[in-house]
Amino acid sequence: MNNKKLIISNIIDNLRRVFQILNEQSKKVGKKTGLTSPQLWAIKTIDENSPIKVSDLANKLYLHPATVIGIIDRLEKQDLAKRRRSKDDRRVVWIELTKKGNSLLKSAPEVAQGLLVTGLEKISANNLMEINKSMKILVKIFGAQTIPPKLILSHEVNVPNTSAIKGSDKYRQ
Repeated sequence: MNNKKLIISNIIDNLRRVFQILNEQSKKVGKKTGLTSPQLWAIKTIDENSPIKVSDLANKLYLHPATVIGIIDRLEKQDLAKRRRSKDDRRVVWIELTKKGNSLLKSAPEVAQGLLVTGLEKISANNLMEINKSMKILVKIFGAQTIPPKLILSHEVNVPNTSAIKGSDKYRQ
């Protein structure tokens, strides 16, 4: 029984560490850049892949394209990124950083989501399945299976239309 208590204590401490680093990183990003973590993560990803199509950016950020479009809208309003339609195919939209966006990157801190994705991409498929299984159990413990997934420490939800999820089992895994 003591072993079970120790394991539970370790799980809770590790969750505290995760929440702590996410909170600290988010505050650091906001203080240094005035952006949310998802916005800075998008800027860093655009910079690494520029120019990039919206759909490719969404794939690299593991977000729905509609969520990414919302982020890009906010970045454009701040003159940090710009859209450019393809001359060959008007349906294709390329995203690039502006001079202001490039300048902001020089003093920008690391983004927690970027660290998480980079780390997860290095893990074997079997270990990823185990982490996924464990995360589903944690979500179930909290009764959060039907809650739409918000971006980390942001108000943005990673779904195209929140009314479409009511009957969906996408979040009941």
